[in-house]
Amino acid sequence: MRDFWNQVDTYAKQWIKEAGDRIKASFSRELVIDTKSNPNDLVTNMDKDIEQFFISKIKEVFPGHRILGEEGYGEKIETSEGVIWVIDPIDGTMNFVHQQRNFAISVGIFENGVGQAGFIYDVVHDELYHARKGKGAYINDQQLPPLKQVSIEESIVSLNATWVTENRRIDPSVLSPLVTRVRGTRSYGSAAIELAYVAAGRLDAYITMRLAPWDFAAGKVLIEELGGVVTDLEGKPLDILDRSSVFVAKPGLHEEILSTYLSKYKG
Repeated sequence: MRDFWNQVDTYAKQWIKEAGDRIKASFSRELVIDTKSNPNDLVTNMDKDIEQFFISKIKEVFPGHRILGEEGYGEKIETSEGVIWVIDPIDGTMNFVHQQRNFAISVGIFENGVGQAGFIYDVVHDELYHARKGKGAYINDQQLPPLKQVSIEESIVSLNATWVTENRRIDPSVLSPLVTRVRGTRSYGSAAIELAYVAAGRLDAYITMRLAPWDFAAGKVLIEELGGVVTDLEGKPLDILDRSSVFVAKPGLHEEILSTYLSKYKG
């Protein structure tokens, strides 16, 4: 089994780097941009091409594995049995379109519902965050240390400004007191980048109201491998097949924010 996961790890890293090269090569070409659920929910021809690239590679080498992808070229998956690749070909498409930075390729690989490997590739900065269950987590070849506890007053929390203004998902009064207490807040427009930054210690927590599995799958593996806590806003485990609110934080900080602030959240 060790040899099998070593093989999966080797292929995944190779394909992710190839996909990154394809994306960088597209910077000089004109993108075909469409919208999905709303005018801010963008998808490009590159999102679609990269997902199809991964599917063709996975099916060629691991034909028994199933694939859950953002752009819908994977399969309809209703059970977590077996090996499932959860793929976001370009997480942060709006950033990709407008900035050509602050986006990432995200690949989480699960077996019977348990995260076995996670990869987040910041294409522009050539930073590959990767983890194997029980094997540690890394940025490229540099091993990441376990996440250490930090107080709320010393923490940097990633939070979209939407959640402390009038919106349909959460009362702004739930999180606004937290914002005034923390050392600072950030928002990068890519869940994968924000989850990778928590793993790397660049952020201490990340809170958002609604993500799909392909947004959080890889980050969940990375953060849990380093001792961080990954739940929804009510403190419940995430389901790798369902959309959910997401709250990730360093140990200790997660419990404090959950009990002091998010206990007022009514999902």
